[in-house]
Amino acid sequence: MVELRRRRAALLANRCLTWVFGAEDPEVVVREAWVGDLRIEVHASRSWAGSSRPLVLAFHGGGWCWGSPEQSRWMIGQIAARTGAVMVAPAYRLAPEHPYPAAVEDCWAALRWAVANAADLGADAGRVAVTGDSAGGTLAAVVALRARDAGRPRIRGQVLVYPVADLVGRSGPGLGRIVESYLGGDESLARQWQASPLRAASHQDLPPALVLTARFDPLRAHSERYARALRTAGVEVAVHSPALATHAYLALPGISPASRRGMDRIVGFLRERLV
Repeated sequence: MVELRRRRAALLANRCLTWVFGAEDPEVVVREAWVGDLRIEVHASRSWAGSSRPLVLAFHGGGWCWGSPEQSRWMIGQIAARTGAVMVAPAYRLAPEHPYPAAVEDCWAALRWAVANAADLGADAGRVAVTGDSAGGTLAAVVALRARDAGRPRIRGQVLVYPVADLVGRSGPGLGRIVESYLGGDESLARQWQASPLRAASHQDLPPALVLTARFDPLRAHSERYARALRTAGVEVAVHSPALATHAYLALPGISPASRRGMDRIVGFLRERLV
């Protein structure tokens, strides 16, 4: 796992591959903050300086075992530049060294810290949304559920990009060993809603959702099942599913035309929900 992380980090750092992963927006300033041992990236656009800006928590993908906020900088930068949102992206702890629920607790801590420090970040604590892709989409769904149950903060919207909704049975190709690592080998934990948001006792009173998937995403069933569960509970849901795309397409703007169309949907959704 350590070697896999090293190789992925080297790919992201290779400037020759910027055309694949997308370039950081030059108008977006990135700085680091620390909450104890939790590193957090804060992205904000210079063009929106001085205005009241919404706050969006962004959780990266990587199967809960690898990945970092750096891999999501194109997506995060696009949202920051086009909506004016202050983007907060935690480098949550990874399995297998830190199995579930470490990532959940870190994402929740990042949300609470961001809301408590919104004024210092130049953001409005009353206009908050969450987003994430793949494993990060699962974490965003869990954080939205947890905020609802806690009664605060109020989340105005959730953008779930090809999330994994249910870890029971490790449904989906390639998930077996990843889920085993994430759960620390204890399969019984998969039935907890903070691991499998589809298994929450209720999905009522959750914020409106935009769910992104793709026709050729091998994990598409997860997105579709969660969207149905939200609709059944009376939650407003929009689904975006391009025909010629697969898992992780949003992180590949240089080779997947669907990534930019998907980003347009995300930006439109957040603008509408965070006014």
